[in-house]
Amino acid sequence: MLNKISLVITGLVFFGLFALTNSINAEEARPMQENVVIEQQVQRLSEELRCLVCQNQTLADSSAPLAEDLRKEVREMATKGMSDKAIIDYLVTRYGDFVRYRPPLNLATALLWIGPFVLLIASAVGFVSMLRRGRKLSAEAPLSQDEARKVAELLKKES
Repeated sequence: MLNKISLVITGLVFFGLFALTNSINAEEARPMQENVVIEQQVQRLSEELRCLVCQNQTLADSSAPLAEDLRKEVREMATKGMSDKAIIDYLVTRYGDFVRYRPPLNLATALLWIGPFVLLIASAVGFVSMLRRGRKLSAEAPLSQDEARKVAELLKKES
């Protein structure tokens, strides 16, 4: 009985020491760069650039290997002192406007920006013309003599 108690106490002491050493070594996560300005620039650019693999996520949101590589590349360029515009221009030259999460309005991207509005207007015009055409078809036209005779015969048969 005494051996069991000493064994439990020894186990608790070791567990306590293990927990204490891990909490002493625990630190707050540090940014990749010691320079906070560079990390802020990388974060800002990561939110403006698209992951080329995920396509509907920013570099900041994506965990794809290519997104990690692009973030490293952006961090290296930021460390060299390149401005946001210079980094974005370099990536646009390399990958095209698609790399931007919000592509600019230019001749190549005009359809992306204007297309939804054109489709909305076209569908509204089509819907209104369909309603008008339906109203015209449902307007009652007078029956011809032949049609009136057939209706009268059908009504006599039922009665």
